[in-house]
Amino acid sequence: MAKQGDIVRYLNAVGGGRIIRIEGNTAYVDDDGFETPIPVRECVVVRSAEEAARTEPDKPTQTTAVQPAAAQTTVSASQKEATVAPAPAVDMTDEPDTDEETPYGDKLNVVLGFEAIDLRHISSTNYEASLVNDSNYFLYFTFLTAEAESPESWTTRYAGIVEPNIQVLLGTFSGEEVGKFERMAVQYIAFKCKKTFEPKMPGNVSFKVDTTKFFKLHCFRDNEYFDNPVLAFSIVHDDKPFDPVKTEAVRNALVQEMQRKRANDRKPVNRRTQPVKTAQDINTPLVIDLHINQLIDNTHGLSAGDMLNLQIDKFREVMNANRRLIGKKIIFIHGKGEGVLRQALMKELTHLYKGHDVQDASFREYGYGATQVTIRNIKK
Repeated sequence: MAKQGDIVRYLNAVGGGRIIRIEGNTAYVDDDGFETPIPVRECVVVRSAEEAARTEPDKPTQTTAVQPAAAQTTVSASQKEATVAPAPAVDMTDEPDTDEETPYGDKLNVVLGFEAIDLRHISSTNYEASLVNDSNYFLYFTFLTAEAESPESWTTRYAGIVEPNIQVLLGTFSGEEVGKFERMAVQYIAFKCKKTFEPKMPGNVSFKVDTTKFFKLHCFRDNEYFDNPVLAFSIVHDDKPFDPVKTEAVRNALVQEMQRKRANDRKPVNRRTQPVKTAQDINTPLVIDLHINQLIDNTHGLSAGDMLNLQIDKFREVMNANRRLIGKKIIFIHGKGEGVLRQALMKELTHLYKGHDVQDASFREYGYGATQVTIRNIKK
């Protein structure tokens, strides 16, 4: 176990130095004049404090963090107290090592994730923030936050470099701290060393955060990059930076379309203009696949709650359109999953559409994860 005074190198990053102090699980390392916070578990002892004392003169302890010049352009005066990890030098003299690259890694994919240290006590736990670089590029980057009271005054929480296909820990934050992260931003520059590459545009992804999600258990979900459930934010997806304005426009368009369909469903029925229902209309089951990829083409930027609302809106649309076809069988395919969608359908059928016959659909025809509704004459 590393201790104060030890000379260490970093396990998952370039750099190292002398441990100035240890607070909890975080070691503060004097790395060429910068005070760098790094998890103790990621410190590899090169020389113990005793050995270092015999071979090296004492160095003055650095107590004030120094900001990289690139990070100073967007931060406020309050940033003087923030601790920033410096970008370590990258060795560009060695021969290229192409084996380290992944086939899909020439497209940037960057994810910011917050992992609750103790999900069982979500209201009082701390959170570990990490940045995932799923690409064949190095990234110089800064992670910044702004509070609601000063939306234009940003604080640098981390500034440094992350190697290709690596996840880097940005720091540990309390519930009180994340509750003030009304806005977040990640600025980045992508490059390769020791080989030629296709340049990428520098990025500055800024977005508003619903801070209440940090304290809701269902908002922490499984993610391919993390071992435990996280609150994740997609920063770059296949070279495309997250665009909150465009995502909001897509969401608003979907909401407006659903509202239009609901309004049409509520219009009075003109019997003389309605098509005559044939016996085939009644006897042939109507099959509706409620999987989200069958309802919309692109889910980027939509939360799990947004997607569930779209699925419920589709269910209501179908039920309202067929409410007069007594005896009509409707098969809703919802899949097994965690059962969230099925529970939502059962709630709708129990309260809003009660009285219709409900049963599991044929396993042989529709698999495990389908519900059959038979329309009955409901008197209101």
